[in-house]
Amino acid sequence: MQSVERLQRTFLKALESSMGEPEWSRQPDRLYAPQRYILAMGGKRLRPVLALMGAEAVGAKAELALPAAHAVERFHNFSLIHDDIMDAAPLRRGQATVHERWGVNTAILSGDALFALAFKALESAPKAVLPDLYRVFTQTALEVCEGQQWDMDFEHEDRVEEGAYLRMIRYKTSVLLGCALEMGVLSGGGSVELAKALYSVGLELGTSFQIHDDLLDAFGDPAKTGKQAGGDLIQAKKTLLWIELGRRSPEHIQEALALHGEERVGYLVEALETTGVRAHVEERRRVHFDLALEALEHAGSLGARTGDLKELANWLFSRES
Repeated sequence: MQSVERLQRTFLKALESSMGEPEWSRQPDRLYAPQRYILAMGGKRLRPVLALMGAEAVGAKAELALPAAHAVERFHNFSLIHDDIMDAAPLRRGQATVHERWGVNTAILSGDALFALAFKALESAPKAVLPDLYRVFTQTALEVCEGQQWDMDFEHEDRVEEGAYLRMIRYKTSVLLGCALEMGVLSGGGSVELAKALYSVGLELGTSFQIHDDLLDAFGDPAKTGKQAGGDLIQAKKTLLWIELGRRSPEHIQEALALHGEERVGYLVEALETTGVRAHVEERRRVHFDLALEALEHAGSLGARTGDLKELANWLFSRES
């Protein structure tokens, strides 16, 4: 964890410094205040840390990847603002969501502006690799939006296959982790081959990470996760838990749909345990984590320094929030 905490401090110091820049004090303040609010909320800062690790993995200074780190963190928080609106989520990291505090219209617009500032952050990246950074980042931004649309489409489909779900979370979540590592490597002067190798690490790690999030939604401690208990179950979101329960025991799904709120959550949590669904989903999480470690070994064979990334991967696998 020492390397993770060190790079978190590096990024937070840079973030705090950047908050004093003119872009954050522009008017109208109501547009920028929600951005400062959500960026200051906290969290693991996983994506910017991965960008900084990408640079260090090729023997470069982490600071070279700070523009990429700012870009992925701003983009990630833009997506959170909009996701919370779409999900009607009341809490984010234990605090009121942006749309709850400022209203939906301001939240949408502030998120849009944060999306623009994500691309603006790359202006200070090493000029030699700037075209590659924009290419990777733009493709990733499109894929994240595609993943979000698939996620929303699932709400209106009676049946979703596991493969479709995995494709959705790869686009909605995993690609941004891969992008962070790839842009970090490129910022540090690493080869395209190595950048792609570490992108694969992020892709598998992100898939395991999202499956873990789905598990925490149902079985985690709200005091630690900072989210509404069973929020996905209340909304009948087609997570891997819901999909597998529907495959094994469709009668449980029908019973659950007749229930509401905490009553639905309690019923489903018990059903997920007794039918073996929770154990199955835990195993799928482990599969993608192991694939991430295999990809990390491949990156090491290409000359990457992988010790810190392995430490981060293990930390993520055992997290409770």
